[in-house]
Amino acid sequence: MMHTQISRRHLLRSAMAGTAAVGLSPWVNSAWANPKITQLGHAPTLSGTEIDLVVDETLVNMSGKDRMAVTINGSLPAPTLRFREGDTVTIRVTNRLQQDTSIHWHGIILPFNMDGVPGVSFPGIKPGKTFTYEFTLEQSGTYWYHSHSGMQEQQGMYGAMIVEPAMPEPIEFDREHVIMLSDWTDENPHRIVEKLKIKGHYYNRNEPTVFDFFKDVKELGFGGAMQKREMWNQMRMSPTDLADISGYTYQYLTNGTPQKANWTGLFKAGETVRLRYINSAAASFFDVRIPGLKMTVVQADGQNVEPVEVDEFRFGPGETYDVLVTPVKEAYTLFAQSIDRSGFARGTLATQMGMSADVPEMDPVQWLETQDMMGAMNHGAHGGHAGHDMGGDTMDHSAHEMAANTQTDHSAHGAHDAHAGHTMAENPLAKPSQQVRHSKHEYGASVDMRVDTPRTNLDDPGIGLRNNGRRVLTYADLRTLGGPLDPRKPEREIELHLTGNMHRYVWSIDGVEYGKSEPIPFQFGERIRVILHNDTMMTHPMHLHGMWSELESPDGEFLVRKHTISVQPAQRVSFLVTADALGRWVWHCHIMYHMDTGMFREVVVS
Repeated sequence: MMHTQISRRHLLRSAMAGTAAVGLSPWVNSAWANPKITQLGHAPTLSGTEIDLVVDETLVNMSGKDRMAVTINGSLPAPTLRFREGDTVTIRVTNRLQQDTSIHWHGIILPFNMDGVPGVSFPGIKPGKTFTYEFTLEQSGTYWYHSHSGMQEQQGMYGAMIVEPAMPEPIEFDREHVIMLSDWTDENPHRIVEKLKIKGHYYNRNEPTVFDFFKDVKELGFGGAMQKREMWNQMRMSPTDLADISGYTYQYLTNGTPQKANWTGLFKAGETVRLRYINSAAASFFDVRIPGLKMTVVQADGQNVEPVEVDEFRFGPGETYDVLVTPVKEAYTLFAQSIDRSGFARGTLATQMGMSADVPEMDPVQWLETQDMMGAMNHGAHGGHAGHDMGGDTMDHSAHEMAANTQTDHSAHGAHDAHAGHTMAENPLAKPSQQVRHSKHEYGASVDMRVDTPRTNLDDPGIGLRNNGRRVLTYADLRTLGGPLDPRKPEREIELHLTGNMHRYVWSIDGVEYGKSEPIPFQFGERIRVILHNDTMMTHPMHLHGMWSELESPDGEFLVRKHTISVQPAQRVSFLVTADALGRWVWHCHIMYHMDTGMFREVVVS
């Protein structure tokens, strides 16, 4: 029997205790006495309507050092689950760990008490116990599942979930492969957090060098080079701060295998191959391409989209893209470089095992640009703001005391929206608000940067991919087939700011860390617009559980339905949500370390 009415304080204490215990387990535990070997590379497939999963610790060796992974049924990735839309499935999960565990079904629409978030949707699965998930699949497409307890996702607890459509598949292909990209570290994930708390840039090994200085002198002159560095020093930030954790400690995996193992998927010449890409990394964005092959994107986050032909796409933890390729040569490299260019995952698509193709060099490291710090600088409507400000604990904030609560409800602000050309007869919520409203909590020690003139365009592939000579997918390219699920316009609008302090390594929403926050209320049945405004220099993949996020253009035009939306630095995006799922849900950055340190909220639909 589940008990979801548990006090918030008790749940937070339980979650923290579980996290601490899990952090030690792969390095010091009884499983070392008789270790089981982890199956890597080709996850087994389980299908039907009743599935049994067992969570345990098993031995892996990614780098020459034995480590204990947290795995499901002994494989990494976990078994691929194949279901059919409309089926009611029963999944029994048995916990053989020495600490609590859980499984969250990422992107699946289900009752909240089946969502698998300890402390919110259920108490978690105790050691030695079995929890039975049961839900009806209301959708089809490519999804995945993972632990929502402690650091278990970083330690290998994730797998793919494919839901076949009830109607004939509209996407034609001859064969398919699941491509799960992830990151692995031999370090204790909690030790990683400790290091980041001491020095936020600890894993950044691409910081500017004396050679970069001389290069800038050549291009900008001595004064220009000095001015460039002075600007970054004043902000106390690094221009190469693209990822918290890098290839310095990470190995990047393709279906659980490191580069040298060269995971290989087979095809026959002339076949159309569907590749189901899933980013199951704990903290890494990947830039994906297959040199010599065009990719046609046909699905985003499990939802069919108008086909888009590209050379490359970027996706963050939690996101999925399905692409079609038609290979003609004998072998191609599946290449996925990390956003900070500190390493890459690699696999091969080939006509037979043992073949390989050339592996490209990684692209050069690029510095963050002005638009990544200050957004759009031509927003005359925003008055005299200087683009951004920083150093929340050193400024005079007396002028900002009128700022809103932890989430700003704009339902009453519609009439004051400054969109040019609107008449009083127009719906003030027809387009997303452009007026920036920082919470008063953003002017504290937990926030080191605020963006006053965000950029709202969605046609930017992001730092490192701009003008690289390849056709790169952007959100502006995506159109979900069939349009929005709910044709209604929003009834109200809320604005949430993604915030943090890199030096203190704390992440938050509206300047408030999860442990200090209150749930965000949604009224059952309402259609609501959410604005996510990124006040940091990092991209955040924001995942709302239980309800779809229908991304719109800056003009309010529906684009694509997603469960995870990546918000670039200094960017402001908006999407519509129909609050049609009663219960307690969560909303968080899917970079596990950001979630763990505070960028997390509970949402209550009532």
